[in-house]
Amino acid sequence: MNGVAMHIANGIVNAQVSAVFAVIAGAALAICVWRGRADLDDRLAPMAGLVAAFIFAVQMLNFQVLPGVSGHLLGGTLAVVLVGPWVGALCVSTVLIIQCLLFADGGLTALGLNITNMALIGTAAGYLLVAALLRVLHKTPRGVAITAFIGSVVSVVVASQGFVFEYWLGGTTPLSLTTIAGTMAGAHVLIGIGEGLIAAVTVATVARVRPDLVYALRRFRATTPRPTVAPANIAGGVA
Repeated sequence: MNGVAMHIANGIVNAQVSAVFAVIAGAALAICVWRGRADLDDRLAPMAGLVAAFIFAVQMLNFQVLPGVSGHLLGGTLAVVLVGPWVGALCVSTVLIIQCLLFADGGLTALGLNITNMALIGTAAGYLLVAALLRVLHKTPRGVAITAFIGSVVSVVVASQGFVFEYWLGGTTPLSLTTIAGTMAGAHVLIGIGEGLIAAVTVATVARVRPDLVYALRRFRATTPRPTVAPANIAGGVA
């Protein structure tokens, strides 16, 4: 478990399970491409590129969490707040693929596992929380920052438990699942707090300067009921 948390190396999970999750990840990304086309426009397309570049840059900066365990931004909740769930998953997946192929960050045979955990499970959990929280919080920079923080912490921990499930299916070393689950959850709570702070500052800054570029604010904006005009008033006005 030493090294950068969440990035699974080759051989940690057996080839059969890794292959299954490679197929799952490929199918899910195909759906994201199909659904993401409906969201892409002249405003969202360049924003998606900026989000992917930002996540890539920040993921290169590791911060110490525990002895032998370092963490970095996963980016799932940050991506869904700014560009939505479908495009957000594609942004995170693009970063993971580049890191794997160019920097050997995560094993090639484990790429499907890493995409499933960080790009799919992480963004899905983050989006569900964002959707729920923004229905009760104010749609303001502060509200979206709180949403990004909470969503980041929870989504990072949920994504880490994806690895626990995959290890249960095909782990190659005799380690206690209870120990793995507890260690991963504890470490990723701290990682999630760090990610939450980064995500909160980032989305709050964008929301203050260009709220129209924040997908979550557009998607979950408050709806104002139309005023109703009494028939008597209409008649009076006509008269």
